[in-house]
Amino acid sequence: MAADIQGLAVLHYGAADFDIVRPGQFVLCAVSGARIDLEDLRYWSAELQQAYRGPQEATQALVRNSAG
Repeated sequence: MAADIQGLAVLHYGAADFDIVRPGQFVLCAVSGARIDLEDLRYWSAELQQAYRGPQEATQALVRNSAG
């Protein structure tokens, strides 16, 4: 289970920022599964509560969710 990965943070994503629910060093991209260090996290969805590695992954998630 992903929540058992050492160093994995659990966040609550807001529109402009996020709150740390469980401290850690990184989160995982919801599209690619890539590790994103918290200091590098710039893209997420407050609605879906997901983190994205970059704009390409964020766009993929948006397209995927609007199609279904």
